[in-house]
Amino acid sequence: MINLSVLEVGVIGFLAQIIDGALGMGYGVTSSTLLISFGIPPALASASAHTSELFTTFVSGISHFKLGNVRKDLLRPLISSGIIGGILGACGLVTLPSKPIKLVVGFILMSMGGLIFYRFLFRRGKINTEIKTYPPSRLRTLGFFAAFIDAMGGGGWGPICTPSLVLTGTEPDKAVGSVNLAEFFITIAIAATFLALIGPEKFRWDIVLALAIGGIVAAPLAAFICRKLPKRLLGILVGLAVIILSLRILLRR
Repeated sequence: MINLSVLEVGVIGFLAQIIDGALGMGYGVTSSTLLISFGIPPALASASAHTSELFTTFVSGISHFKLGNVRKDLLRPLISSGIIGGILGACGLVTLPSKPIKLVVGFILMSMGGLIFYRFLFRRGKINTEIKTYPPSRLRTLGFFAAFIDAMGGGGWGPICTPSLVLTGTEPDKAVGSVNLAEFFITIAIAATFLALIGPEKFRWDIVLALAIGGIVAAPLAAFICRKLPKRLLGILVGLAVIILSLRILLRR
């Protein structure tokens, strides 16, 4: 395993949070992938990323809230069911085969990413600017599924929730901000479950701290970028991000 300096890990956290905070997805996947590419064992990389998200999602969520990127009507259903799904997903990770689930999720995300990319690239005049409400039952189902996959696969909350909301009419900046703030509460449940299951002594707390510091520094900037980007461009970037993340899931052995 390559020894990374605190500064190098901090840069990884910074870059991962810029992507996640601006597009509503990618912190866990980006940070885990970069850590693994430097020789950090996959399990340790995933655990470190999830734990550091406790800090980054808090700062990111508050930043989005202050900038008006959050819709409160989306939060409660996503959080309440997401906590349950995250806990069950973390528990299931040690007993259920994750590869078939990842393949299914990869194909679903690929389809969603393609639809979003097409919608915002070729239908620039049909972007919905009205505030659309959702049945709480639909949001609870979305939150449960996304959190379950996130815990089992090391990522998935943002890639599943954000495009789902965008495809059904939510403005991209509101989808990104609401998903980011809800993720803080989901991450608490998932991280606590992992800590209980594998024990805190197996964690690399220096990596966790460096990732968290880098992400905290980046969070306000990422929220500002999300707020200022044109909605059409943000939608296109969200679609591309989902496609790239889905390819990573499908191609990863």
